[in-house]
Amino acid sequence: MRTLLVAVILAFSTGVAVVNADNDRVVTKNALPAKAQAFIAEYFAGKDIVAAKEEREFRVNSFEVLLTDGIKLEFYKNGAWKEVDCRNNAVPAGIVPAKITSYVNVHYPGTNIVKIDFDKYDYEVNLSNGLELTFNKRFKIVDVDN
Repeated sequence: MRTLLVAVILAFSTGVAVVNADNDRVVTKNALPAKAQAFIAEYFAGKDIVAAKEEREFRVNSFEVLLTDGIKLEFYKNGAWKEVDCRNNAVPAGIVPAKITSYVNVHYPGTNIVKIDFDKYDYEVNLSNGLELTFNKRFKIVDVDN
């Protein structure tokens, strides 16, 4: 009986997860948090938004924005940036913390940071030479991956 109950609970929770995973919705630029709109205006002025969506996953909401030249931006629900992916172009300098920029300039001269991802634990940056660097919150290098 207990096994059957566990199986039913797992089946139900899996079904809920599948239903919740499809709660994304397309939004307009004006529906983005003000902080995200200001970020786009400051660092990507003159670039148009091709698509924007709000992702709803369980209790975490976030926003994804795609610009005309393929740049992908992700924001937390409060509008703070989470990820900036400029594909093959350099991430605007003002976005990258100065200590990370300095480290990259010293150790990988001639490369650009083409993607940066920030979460509550660390920063991950992708370089134009294909390397991925991970920095902790105190901007100390903790991993290099290729």
